[in-house]
Amino acid sequence: MVTSTFGATKECPVTQTAVPAAAPPAALALPHRRTRVSWTGWGFVGPFMAVFALVFLAPIAYSLWISLFRTQLVGGTTFVGLENYQRALEDPQFWSALGRVTVFLAVQVPVMLGIALLVALALDSGRLYGRDFFRISIFLPYAVPAVVATLMWGFMYGTRFGLVGNINDALGTTLPNPLSPDLVLAAIGNIVTWEFVGYNMLIFYSALRTVPTSLYEAAQIDGAGQWRVITAIKLPAIRGALVIAGIFSIIGSFQLFNEPSILQSLAPNAITTYFTPNLYAFSLSFSGQQYNYSATVALIMGVLTMVIAYVVQLRGMRKEA
Repeated sequence: MVTSTFGATKECPVTQTAVPAAAPPAALALPHRRTRVSWTGWGFVGPFMAVFALVFLAPIAYSLWISLFRTQLVGGTTFVGLENYQRALEDPQFWSALGRVTVFLAVQVPVMLGIALLVALALDSGRLYGRDFFRISIFLPYAVPAVVATLMWGFMYGTRFGLVGNINDALGTTLPNPLSPDLVLAAIGNIVTWEFVGYNMLIFYSALRTVPTSLYEAAQIDGAGQWRVITAIKLPAIRGALVIAGIFSIIGSFQLFNEPSILQSLAPNAITTYFTPNLYAFSLSFSGQQYNYSATVALIMGVLTMVIAYVVQLRGMRKEA
């Protein structure tokens, strides 16, 4: 309302105009930054990846490549595709070797892991006298090289010059020959068990030492016995270690080579050139000069071992979940 000089009043409309919002100052605007890729991590991982590709991936790729060819004295090297794989699947010697290591796996691995688990439980119980000495004594055979251990047991198995022969001469008995065709696989299983019980025992014992003591205290309050503590607390707590040891043992069984290769000179009639798949591949390559077929056998065993180990890992993880 506006008052004039004559005292009269009159109204005038007030015009409202929209005021635009002030733009943010240029200083507050965030500058556009280019994302930079940091190569620091690759600088640390790069040397390992280079060595890994050189000593692991490259030999596998080369083996896969030569498995697609066949080299003959007459005709040279020719591309045959998957004929080597078809030959391996129809090879009775390959299946005989694979069946032999499968039996070895089914019998030796449970026995070895069972003994290692019992020893680990005995050490963890705290009731074993001289626990430290006993633990070192069980683990000591693992420190013995496989070649030395196999030669030592091979000479003890001898019926003419070894321990078995000396027992027969001293007592007038006739003990069975451990290096005979019927018992040589069991003799090799005994050597492998003697070598790796301490290794698996250490894995189980280390896992048992990580179990919280509060669980044992709760079980003691509830009045649980030793067997109940083992089945309800200790075994579930070390299930991951059991799975890892089982996978390592499966891989080692399919890779069985050192023991039969060394004992072959002591028992040539019992251990053939195709006693195990690895020994078969070795004989094909270095004795038969069949590099292409040897690579095929090695690749088939590698894939088979990987699949079985992966299945065992999945089942172990599923049970643990």
